[in-house]
Amino acid sequence: MSQDQPTRAVRTDWVMFAATVAVITGACLPLVLFREESSAWVTAAYDVITRNFGIAYLWYGFGLVVFLLCLAGSRFGEVRLGGTAAVPEFSTRSWIAMLFSAGIGAGLLYWAVIEWGYYVDAPPLGVAPASTAAVEWAATYGLFHWGITGWAIFCLPTLAIAYPYHNRGVPFLRLSTGCLPFLPGGPASRRGRALDFLYMTNLIGGTGTSLGLSTPMIAAGVARLLGIEHDFHLEVAVVLGCIAVFGTSAWVGLQGGFRRMADANMFLAIGLLLFILLVGPTVFILKMATNSLGLMAQSFLRMNTWTDPVENRGFVESWTVFYWAWWIAYGPFVGIFVTRISRGRSLREVIFGMLAFGSLGAWLFFMVLGNYALHLDLSGALDLRGLVKQGEEALAITTAMASLPGGLAVLAVFVAVAVVFLATTYDSASYTLASVSTHELRAGVDPARWHRVFWACALGVLPVTLMFLEGGLKVILSATIVVSLPLVAVGILMCVSLIRMLKEDCSQAGSR
Repeated sequence: MSQDQPTRAVRTDWVMFAATVAVITGACLPLVLFREESSAWVTAAYDVITRNFGIAYLWYGFGLVVFLLCLAGSRFGEVRLGGTAAVPEFSTRSWIAMLFSAGIGAGLLYWAVIEWGYYVDAPPLGVAPASTAAVEWAATYGLFHWGITGWAIFCLPTLAIAYPYHNRGVPFLRLSTGCLPFLPGGPASRRGRALDFLYMTNLIGGTGTSLGLSTPMIAAGVARLLGIEHDFHLEVAVVLGCIAVFGTSAWVGLQGGFRRMADANMFLAIGLLLFILLVGPTVFILKMATNSLGLMAQSFLRMNTWTDPVENRGFVESWTVFYWAWWIAYGPFVGIFVTRISRGRSLREVIFGMLAFGSLGAWLFFMVLGNYALHLDLSGALDLRGLVKQGEEALAITTAMASLPGGLAVLAVFVAVAVVFLATTYDSASYTLASVSTHELRAGVDPARWHRVFWACALGVLPVTLMFLEGGLKVILSATIVVSLPLVAVGILMCVSLIRMLKEDCSQAGSR
């Protein structure tokens, strides 16, 4: 179906539209008007939730891995989205590139280069700081936090929304669609609206975090490339430039904009990683990557269930619980978008596609970028850990990339990949927000163009607001944890809903 047809066929849900605008306004105004009070309340709520409910996040994440693997191996894994005759709209290569680009933003580049820097001196599992074991676990835990468990958190809402949308003809591309058996009045009911409002709150917080992390990194790269000062004005200009990129992509649409950007960025990113692997400390990168994969495979169960009950050093709460909450906050948005592009694929294909290719893609960045930066620090070439301790993460990242042969050219490619990853994330986020605030949206139909562009621009409001505040990013990181907690309960409802719908439909098909 062409892009022009859908835009004439859909009607905006002005109630949900206004509610979403109110969420953005409500998130920004208190931060500006009551900065100290808002910061204190959110931080206090974060401490209470991680201290008392952190274990719920751990069980939720690991439980989803088990649930999805069992589902993939069952008879339901053969169920095809859209029916047995449905044909995929996108090639497998484009589908993988699009789901990865939607689920992983420029934050991946940020953490891939420097996450190990936080762990070496404050390692997990009770190992001695700055020891050989600490270094090995530092190179491993990034793979864990960006791997199978996280992608399982993304995959659940995808399946729960995609099945009723494609196979039951429910014309609502919303989070509430995934809880259909628990909504007697359907997604348009008050209960459904409440769930969708919860989703929007999480999405705005999550995307604010992503752009807030990525902007200083991109701005630092631009400053070094152009030989100018990295200041507040440059960061604002970077935000506005990124908004222009993903606003344009949102206008062009999935086929002409998002798909082409995702495909091109996949090749550009792979080229960057191959270059670093070949010209960098190749043997060290490969040995550390192999060691990390082995450590994670041996300790996957322990890493998923380690709570540090005796010493309580805070690693689990500060990192693993935070990451699971971040994945949960993004989950519905990724699920809605991957639902849109997955018609014609089986449930098993979606599960293994997201868990395997999503994890592998993220691991490649950590194994190459992270281990290259780790080698620079261990060899004494650059004191990257020192920069991280000083709060100069963006400088550490750009310094590491510029240290490669052809430094400025490599840095330019790195910045370009970051901008496109950011653009694809916000493009898909704007698509899902427009979907939620559209009355009916049947399979193959897209929200109106103006609607997608509006949300692409509106999503930049919160990060710009945060840039005016000292410590604003810390507040929104904490807020991500706070608003994601109710979605754990929603996830359990989606598990039950999905199994109930599959059993009902398969039993009816068998009785015919």
